Amino acid sequence: MRALLAFAALAFGAFRAPAQARPSNAPTPTPATPAANADSTQISQEIAERRAKGEQYLPDADHFTVGSRSIAAGTAVDGPIAVARGTLDVFGTIRGDAIALDGSVHVHPGARVTGSAIAAGGTVVIDGGVVEGQERAIPFGQPAATVTQPRHPMSTWESVKLVIGWFALLTIIGLGVMIFAESNLDGVVVALERGFARSFWIGLGGQIVALPVLLVLVVALAITVLGVLLIPFAIVAYVIAAAGLMTLGFLAVARLTGDGLASSRGTTSARGVHLRGLAIGLSVYLALWLVAALFAWNPVVGAILRTVAVALTWVAMTVGLGAALVSRAGTQRSVATKTTTTDEFAWQTPTPVSGVAAATRQVARR
Repeated sequence: MRALLAFAALAFGAFRAPAQARPSNAPTPTPATPAANADSTQISQEIAERRAKGEQYLPDADHFTVGSRSIAAGTAVDGPIAVARGTLDVFGTIRGDAIALDGSVHVHPGARVTGSAIAAGGTVVIDGGVVEGQERAIPFGQPAATVTQPRHPMSTWESVKLVIGWFALLTIIGLGVMIFAESNLDGVVVALERGFARSFWIGLGGQIVALPVLLVLVVALAITVLGVLLIPFAIVAYVIAAAGLMTLGFLAVARLTGDGLASSRGTTSARGVHLRGLAIGLSVYLALWLVAALFAWNPVVGAILRTVAVALTWVAMTVGLGAALVSRAGTQRSVATKTTTTDEFAWQTPTPVSGVAAATRQVARR
C-alpha cells in the first residue's frame, strides 16, 4: 500500500513539473550586474563627454549596468533602467526611461515603458510593446577622442617648387599683357613714374574700401528682383576685376623695377626693352621668395626672410593697385611731357596770327 502511494506521488510530481515549466520563448530574467570600478570610470567619462555635447538625457553612472539586461514579463521596475555595452530587453514594465549606451533597447510584446526609450550608439526596436515617451536612436558609437594631426611645415623642395610655379604663372600672364594690353601696362607705368607715394596711398585706400564697396554693390542690387538674380554674377565680376587690377599693377611695378636695372643694349625696339625689364623685375621678386624658400629648414631665418618677401611684395602690389586705379587700368594717360619746337623763329614774339612776327630782333650795327 505504501509502495502504491509513493508511486502515485511520483507520478503526480512528474505531471506537475511540466505544467509549471517556463515557456520556451520567454527569456530568463537577467539580473542587474553593477558596473565594476574600471567600467564605472569609463562610463562616467563617456557620460561626461556626451553631456558636454548636449546629451543631457543620460543618467548618472550609478544607474548603469554593464552588459545586456532583461526585464522579465509580469514585473515592474522603477526607472531609469540603463545598460552599457549591451542590449536592454523589456518584457515587463519600466516606470521611467529605458536607456542603452553603446547598445540597443528592445521592447517586446506586452512590455511597457512609461518614459522614453533611448539608445546611444544603437537602435530602439518596438516589437509590439508600448513606449509612452520619446523613441530616440543615436546612430554613433562611443565618442572617440579627437586626434589632431600636427601640420608639418613645407619642405625646402616643396617651397622652391611653389615659388617656381608662381613665377611661371606670372611670366605667362605678363607675356599675355605685353601682347594684348601693352598700352594699358604703359599707362600704369606712367602713373607710377609720376607719383610713387600717391599711388601707394591710393592703393592702400583701395584695399581698405574693397570689401565695403562690394557690400554696397550687393545691397544696391538687392533692391530689385532682377538685381537679386545678378548678385552672384556681380560678386564674381567684382573679384575678377580686383584681381586683374592688382595683377596689372604688380606687373607694372615689376617692369618699372626691371627697366631701372636693365640696359637697352642689344635691343632693337622699345617693346624688347620693356619685355626685358619685365623679366628682370619678376626675377627680382622671385629671388626674394626663392631665398626664403631655401631657408625653410631653419624656422627663425626662414620666418624672417618670408616676412621681408611678404612686406616687399605687398608694397609692390599696393603701389601697383594705386597706379592702376589712378590711370583707370592704364586707359587714361595725360601727356608726360609737352613737345616744344625750337627753330630759327623761336625768339620771335608770338601773335594770334600764325606765321607773322610782331617784332624782330634788333641787330647791332657796326
